[in-house]
Amino acid sequence: MEMIGLRASAGMAALLAGVATPGLAWSQPAAPAAVERPSAATLTPLPHGVELREGDRRMRVDALTDRILRVRVARDGRYPEDASWAVPAAVRAQGAAVTAAPDGFATAALRVRLVGSPARLVVEDRDGHVISADADQPLTRDGRGFTLRKALPQGEHIFGLGDKTGSDFDRRGNSYVDWNTDAFGFTSSQDPIYKSIPFFIGVGGAGGSYGLLLDNSWRAFFDFGHRDADTIALGAPDGPIDYYLIAGPSTADVVRGYAALTGPSPMPPLWALGYQQSRYSYMSAAEVRTLAARLRAERVPTDVIWLDIDFQDRNRPFTVNSQAFPDFAGLIHDMGAEGLKIVAITDLHIPALPGAGYAPYESGLAGHHFVRKPDGSLYVAPVWPGPSVFPDFTETSARRWWGTLFKPFVADGVAGFWNDMNEPAIFETPTKTMPLDTVHRVASDDFAPRDASHAEIHNVFGMENSRATYEGLLALRPDERPFVMTRASYAGGQRYAVTWTGDNLSTWDHLRLSVHQLVNLGLSGFAYGAADVGGFAGGPSADLLTRWFEIGAFTPVFRDHSAKGTPRAEPWVDGPAHLAIRRRFVETRYRLMPYLYALADQTARTGDPIMRPVFYDYPEALNASCDQSMSFTLGKALLVAAPPKMESPQSYDVCLPAGGWYDFWTGQPVAGRTTDGADQPIQSATQAAAGPRTASLRLTEQPRLDRLPVFVRAGTILPRQPLVQSLSETPQGPLALDVYPGDDCAGVLYADDGHSLGYRRGAFLRQTVRCTVTPTGLSIRFAAREGRFTPWWRDIAITVHGWQGGGEARLEGRRIATQGDAGAGTLTFTLPAPRGAATLTLARN
Repeated sequence: MEMIGLRASAGMAALLAGVATPGLAWSQPAAPAAVERPSAATLTPLPHGVELREGDRRMRVDALTDRILRVRVARDGRYPEDASWAVPAAVRAQGAAVTAAPDGFATAALRVRLVGSPARLVVEDRDGHVISADADQPLTRDGRGFTLRKALPQGEHIFGLGDKTGSDFDRRGNSYVDWNTDAFGFTSSQDPIYKSIPFFIGVGGAGGSYGLLLDNSWRAFFDFGHRDADTIALGAPDGPIDYYLIAGPSTADVVRGYAALTGPSPMPPLWALGYQQSRYSYMSAAEVRTLAARLRAERVPTDVIWLDIDFQDRNRPFTVNSQAFPDFAGLIHDMGAEGLKIVAITDLHIPALPGAGYAPYESGLAGHHFVRKPDGSLYVAPVWPGPSVFPDFTETSARRWWGTLFKPFVADGVAGFWNDMNEPAIFETPTKTMPLDTVHRVASDDFAPRDASHAEIHNVFGMENSRATYEGLLALRPDERPFVMTRASYAGGQRYAVTWTGDNLSTWDHLRLSVHQLVNLGLSGFAYGAADVGGFAGGPSADLLTRWFEIGAFTPVFRDHSAKGTPRAEPWVDGPAHLAIRRRFVETRYRLMPYLYALADQTARTGDPIMRPVFYDYPEALNASCDQSMSFTLGKALLVAAPPKMESPQSYDVCLPAGGWYDFWTGQPVAGRTTDGADQPIQSATQAAAGPRTASLRLTEQPRLDRLPVFVRAGTILPRQPLVQSLSETPQGPLALDVYPGDDCAGVLYADDGHSLGYRRGAFLRQTVRCTVTPTGLSIRFAAREGRFTPWWRDIAITVHGWQGGGEARLEGRRIATQGDAGAGTLTFTLPAPRGAATLTLARN
């Protein structure tokens, strides 16, 4: 294709005249006076983008979709290898239709311009609002290293980068390094820690939200206005200059775009959403049985017990201490009869035991599956079991071998696996990891087979470990959803595992930090994140553990975990008063399981996180005047507003977005101060005379240990279920729907068998329910069911909140008995669960 210079040329004259060029759809460009051109650069149109040549700089921008761009910069005249650990080949192969322009191209949603000298990449929406723009010196090189610079507008906030630490959700004003690190007892200002997810989101700019994924596995860095208040600087000491820009316009659009690039979190087994009890370590089968009996006796709903490294023989992965656990398979069977799953740890270090009959070492050695030194000898280093070797997870063959090692545990009935220490962590060295010149063999996906240094592979090592486990479990149980938890990972790791924030501390600061980490993990693709409830190290006070239980009940993965040598942290340890509060919040989670499971379905289809910043669904909350550092939403419907200073009895204000809210605990409309300062309650949406409200609501909360403020958006239809002690039980009674009338009133019912991949083949139920305020009352419409799965419920018990007086209910004309409660402001009734489309009308008496 002819190269088009941005100085006057015959090619440019043809372009300005609107002459078509084969392979591109040209359109009449803007007037030449409106185009800022680089003075010494040339642009070559590409089928889905453009290539820039400017001196020795060569860069191409491709539109994968109308809103996702890929930018690559050549080194020594050659572009980076078209391969990625984060973005699958089929996604990278996508291409959107583009319209060429003198300074770049346009998609259906964006204008991509290369302007100035040196040429700067400017991405705008079709109305000319800048979404993202290079700074004046967009690229500098230092040997093999590079730095990219982007403009950081005054009003822009930065989120993402996984579970990086910080004093708030916002990353602006800080700098970070991506280098997976065993960071026991990390602080709220420590960096780096366990994961490297080189993806961030800019929010609040004139062009809306955008996301940027730097697909470089080396020791990358990010500076968000730390050294230069107006500049984002990012780069790495080596590796490809290869990044993706995702244009919103909303934050939700960006997160969904990132999921389209790197994959959403898959549907977990239902039991993974239940309460999970762990400790480092439960030391024997007798202790596990005693624990299980106490959980059931105290009526604390529980689905999982975790086994840390002491269940193994001398800390050796894929072994069992036969003295402490003499009948391992029998224990797992007996726990299953109690509705309890077992998740077992499998660290990635394999003890080097030549001649000892240790099968993982012998088979791995025979298959050449271990990482080596530059001289070709095995790399051996100390970890929990002593001198150990390490699987070379960047080889497909090594991952397949690793997967086979789980066969005995799977046969015994172990439900899930925990990949810890996979940064990888190494003892007795200041760096806490392998030497940078350790050699890995890359033979995977669409990478060209080659050797690579640990400096390149380090940040993807943990992800590929969890991938090997995930794929191995799929091979062993082809129709069961794998459950894998990983400590270290990289962008895209959510395809293989859930994660947790690592070895945190039993402090109020760490409880606060955990909320920030989990929210940013959700924005970074990991919808399923956990923080050790109570803190791993140190031992929580009674009040701290209780508050952590309350907040943990509304997080994606709810696991109580504590370290060896610390006070016990099981729910009952601080006496009956604290146990009662903790149990009530665990029970609340179990009653909310239909809502949580519908969110899991949404996440698997769209990438929407389960735990979200308030501004995710309510953009006006980004600049709320209240301290929202401990506020988040669970889906769109529930807003949790924990005290921002949890150790303090000081009252605090909560800002609720416009539209109306109900108190989750009482079901009553929330009263407070609207933004104009008037004290008045939000009007019930069933009061047809009251028009829609646009003012947000401000209210004051007085901290109480037995209360966590939770609010329900007006316009929510919230499904709940009868209480069970395990998600393996079938709830007895009707499915409950709490209807909180308001604008855009809707809810979703979802069910499947909870464990298999049958939902991918249509064995699911999905049903949308909507409500509309009418002049005489309310209309509730059930859409036809999707899928062919028959759920556990036969009847639905509906409670309409904010209802005044009595009422008459008719389902497709058939009268349904109702009961009003003037004090509670509710109308309740029960009806057979509609299978097809059906409308229920409510009229006030």
